[in-house]
Amino acid sequence: MSQPVPPPGNPYAQGAPDQGAGQNPYAQGVPGQQPAGQNPFGAYPPAPAPAPAPRRSNVGLGILAAVVAALVTAGIYGAIMGGVEAEIGWAAVGVGFAVGFAAGKVGGGNPVLPIVSALLSLGAVYLGQLVGIAVFLTKDYGVSFTDVFFKDFGALMDLWSEAKEPLTFLFLALGPIAAFSGAKKAAA
Repeated sequence: MSQPVPPPGNPYAQGAPDQGAGQNPYAQGVPGQQPAGQNPFGAYPPAPAPAPAPRRSNVGLGILAAVVAALVTAGIYGAIMGGVEAEIGWAAVGVGFAVGFAAGKVGGGNPVLPIVSALLSLGAVYLGQLVGIAVFLTKDYGVSFTDVFFKDFGALMDLWSEAKEPLTFLFLALGPIAAFSGAKKAAA
């Protein structure tokens, strides 16, 4: 019996005339098996990464956002406090964080914004406590909220002074602390 002869042009036959030993026959004569700059799967090249968004540093808009957030969250805090007839610590933290986050997100990383948002948060927690007392009086005594809050504001502040306790000052401190950290986190 004789050995079979390989067919002509067999790429796997030893000593093929058109390629060197150890090369891929499908590489079309280019070293490294793939033509340079082409995707082996025939797809389009990946899109370039988008440019990062420019850092905003608009102090005026940051302060305006903090003022709006302070007024809105003070009203919400007061409504919650008047509805449950108790002070809630996590709500004071939420007021502070919302004020600081709004200032930092809109105003950017300016170092003035955490301080301003802490001060605005202190005012927002205090205003929220006054709103809470006014809501409480509205529910219990049947008087109008606008009469209590706008016409008898001095009496409302006197009532807050009489009703304050050490926990009240803790809540007044938690708001600015949360506002300072919220502004730093939002600007990062």
